[in-house]
Amino acid sequence: MSSVEGNIGSRVVTTRTLVEMKQRGEKISMLTAYDYSFASILDKAGIDVILVGDSASNVMAGHVTTLPITLDQMIYHAASVQRAVKRSLVVCDLPFGSYQGNSREALNSAIRIMKETGCSAVKIEGGQEIIESVTRILSAGIPVMGHLGLTPQSINKFGTYAVRAQEKLEAEKLVEDAIALEEAGCFGIVLEKIPAALGIKVARNLKIPVIGIGAGGGVDGQVLVLHDMLGINKNFSPRFLRRYHNLFDEITGAVSSYIADVKACDFPNQSEQY
Repeated sequence: MSSVEGNIGSRVVTTRTLVEMKQRGEKISMLTAYDYSFASILDKAGIDVILVGDSASNVMAGHVTTLPITLDQMIYHAASVQRAVKRSLVVCDLPFGSYQGNSREALNSAIRIMKETGCSAVKIEGGQEIIESVTRILSAGIPVMGHLGLTPQSINKFGTYAVRAQEKLEAEKLVEDAIALEEAGCFGIVLEKIPAALGIKVARNLKIPVIGIGAGGGVDGQVLVLHDMLGINKNFSPRFLRRYHNLFDEITGAVSSYIADVKACDFPNQSEQY
């Protein structure tokens, strides 16, 4: 290994880093980001993984579901995030329609993301039904993170955002899917909105890290949508969400003060002019 590789390994979070963190029992922190400014803050704060999620469809574009966002739009967001990052592992979601049912298209989509954004990995929703796509992407040397449980791209199939895998058969299939994704070569899996006991079972059965969002505290790490945990979005309050700030009210207050100062001819004052 060259000295350059050694220096990079000491400061950059890689897929191997996450496996090592699981092995020593260190929890993995993960948040979403969609732009340069927020990504820079997260990276400097020490977040382990930044997910450029297709949740950008909701929080950045105002869509009701994640389905409308395109591959080009995901690439734009991921490239913006990657330009800000020095340490964190950046993972980009493959959006709806860019991989389902066609492993060649899945590979082409993943290659575009890697070449045009510079990020380190892609994330893909689904289990055994998308294994062919996972295998094909991995054959090109592109790291893949899986996503099981509540898979938002399948919302029209489920018809609800309720907790998944509460019934025995669905829980058993989720475990089988998780094992299949690991055996295919995924470096990690996100579990969304499933019973905590099932999250523990999956995490214990796998050697790769399991990141939860509404999957309890027994998994290997946690992920939240940045705009939710900062309180920018006040219209989404699932049980698993902890708000660490109330930026909606703080920003509203700041903007209101600015408007008042402009109207009162108090801004700019003498010291703020040339």
